[in-house]
Amino acid sequence: MKVTFLGTGTSTGVPEIGCKCEVCRSSNKKDKRLRASVLLNVQGRQILIDCGPDFRQQILDKEFVKMDGVLITHEHYDHVGGVDDLRPFCRFGDVQLYGEDLVFRNLKARIPYSFTENKYPGVPTFNLNEVNPNECFFVEDVKVQPIRLMHYKLPILGFRIRNFAYLTDLKYIPEEEYRKLMGLDILVINALRIAEHMSHQNLIEALDNIKRLAPQKAYLTHMSHQIGLHEEVQKSLPQNVYLSYDGLEIDVCD
Repeated sequence: MKVTFLGTGTSTGVPEIGCKCEVCRSSNKKDKRLRASVLLNVQGRQILIDCGPDFRQQILDKEFVKMDGVLITHEHYDHVGGVDDLRPFCRFGDVQLYGEDLVFRNLKARIPYSFTENKYPGVPTFNLNEVNPNECFFVEDVKVQPIRLMHYKLPILGFRIRNFAYLTDLKYIPEEEYRKLMGLDILVINALRIAEHMSHQNLIEALDNIKRLAPQKAYLTHMSHQIGLHEEVQKSLPQNVYLSYDGLEIDVCD
């Protein structure tokens, strides 16, 4: 499995508009973060997790092949704002979206032209696959385990595929979900900033979950400018924990 980090930032991205902090003024490419998303290649199947407002920019230099499935963690704009930009992939057929009912209800309200009975020519077309958080599902022949997470009071989803898991925007993991996340080679998990936040993990909370889950390696994502400079923060992390960055590619052994 190949994992490409398309974006590793929070809802405002980094640099944040109007900010003059040292992170937002940094010339290090690793301190520049588009909205969070990853692209997976699993034995030739291309699977996208979240499709934020930077998707067009993120995907332009990638090979144009069928998008076998788009997994959506939740309906917040920074995770679904680029769904309309999936329209070129409709040349291969309806794009398969996987998410919960609340996600789909929000999408229908935001881009209703894609869900009317008589569609205008050229609009993106989707097949909506509702996910039961307690049941595994398949994208073609790829098995996906949904993980229930809590984004403050909002129930959202993380996803496990084989020995890789992607968890973003969580504040806490319900106790019964931890067993679904044991034995990972790679864990991607959110760490918004150093200071505590109402609805997202901060760095300490992320490190606590990494310690409990004990993956071979962990990558932090969905970071704001308040996480600090990439090179400085990386020096402070445990040996098997890394700050992800836009464009990072990792291979996950099957």
